[in-house]
Amino acid sequence: MSTALGIDIGTQSVKVLVYCADTKQCKALATAPLALHQNHHGVAEQQAQWWIDGLQAALQQIEPSVLANVSAIGVSGQQHGFVPIDANGQPLVPVKLWCDTSTTAECDYLTAQMGGDDACIAALGNPILPGYTASKLLWFRNAHADLYAQMDCILLPHDYVNFYLTGEKTMEAGDASGTGFMDVRARQWSQQMLGIVDPNTDLRDRLPRIGTSMAPIGKLLPSVASELGLPPGIPVAPGGGDNMMGAIGTGNVKPGVVTMSLGTSGTICSYADASVTDPNGDIAAFCSSTGGWLPLICTMNCTAGTQLMQDLFATTISQFEANLQISAHGAQGVIAVPFFNGERTPNLPSGKACLFGLDGQNMRQENILRATVEGVTFGLRAGLELLAKQGLTAQDIVLTGGGANSPAWRQIVADICNAPVQVFTNPEAAALGAALQALASLTGADIEKVAVEHLATAAHAYCLPQRDAADFYREHYQSYRQATAHVQALYRERRPA
Repeated sequence: MSTALGIDIGTQSVKVLVYCADTKQCKALATAPLALHQNHHGVAEQQAQWWIDGLQAALQQIEPSVLANVSAIGVSGQQHGFVPIDANGQPLVPVKLWCDTSTTAECDYLTAQMGGDDACIAALGNPILPGYTASKLLWFRNAHADLYAQMDCILLPHDYVNFYLTGEKTMEAGDASGTGFMDVRARQWSQQMLGIVDPNTDLRDRLPRIGTSMAPIGKLLPSVASELGLPPGIPVAPGGGDNMMGAIGTGNVKPGVVTMSLGTSGTICSYADASVTDPNGDIAAFCSSTGGWLPLICTMNCTAGTQLMQDLFATTISQFEANLQISAHGAQGVIAVPFFNGERTPNLPSGKACLFGLDGQNMRQENILRATVEGVTFGLRAGLELLAKQGLTAQDIVLTGGGANSPAWRQIVADICNAPVQVFTNPEAAALGAALQALASLTGADIEKVAVEHLATAAHAYCLPQRDAADFYREHYQSYRQATAHVQALYRERRPA
């Protein structure tokens, strides 16, 4: 029996999923929360050890007999996080995460030294954005010269967990393409960008080789197996970034599929056989973890924003759902631009969330909550339009992430995007994608065939757009765009040419 463990190291939690290939069923699912350190200066950090602690806590919730039958492991992890380790494998500083916007000045410096945004896109395929790893590396060199001198290797979050599991320092092309110092077309480190970060050191010597194979990277160490309750020596797959593993877990491994993730951040992505580079830099030109490319649009504020509003009104999940149902489409004229954590699309690191259209009649909890969900979804619709300009369209949208559990939100997506929405039976797409990659790694099977064989849609969650609502949102979307333009004008930062 082939049973795979999928691990997803997120921003808010660690999720683990045990999937049985023979029965095509999830045998166990567990979650452990993660702390997050943030401040008003844009800092967003975690300790790498928290991921290991969370992994151990999540696995302790699963029956030992289930874990004893695991035959392969795959790891998904939040992208862009910066994990510098010393020669003993110890992290040198807290991990700056994808949502850390405190390194804007470093982004500006790197962009200027490269010759501007256009030059960055020409050389790398992407502009240098605050969420990417490159500016975090420069910050580390400038802010902690003594610790920087001790840096033996640069890892990303999922790489660090792989290192803990196997002792191997690896990085695969999908996750690596979100660093800002990789040429995504050639799948090679950019000597030019790394030389700007540190002219005195060849930082390629501090980076693992970029892997493109789905063969196992190593075996589970006996000591770690004992800590986790897993069989020693089982193979560990390369894994990848959460977006790349989520693509596998939603069948987005061939052209014609669009995945929309309603997680802490919001993402839209679609598989491509050739590199897709956006001259404006709005589409992230990422590689997939399956040998192709995964052009992607990311918004910084999805459930991160809705959760803040939910906390403000002290509503439970069921109350939140009820509020969405009470308020009609358009939220009685309330428009939310939910840039709580700054924003990446549009690129506005210092952006703030704003509410428009409030009056004495519509200033109600249900309208503000629904307007926030609509604002998040409008931002993702803008991403769909960007992909469509590149010829990447799909008849259906596959939803994943925590927001996909909301029936009201699923219908809002269908209406705003004017497209059918489907959800797979296992909503934990990133963890499932990691497990499916582990199965493919174990057996040598084609990942596309594995995804087709093991993914099934949830019939009860299928949503068709409602004509009246879709027509309304087509006009209301223009009002949202106007509101967004006002926010951009208020919080725009000057970038070097």
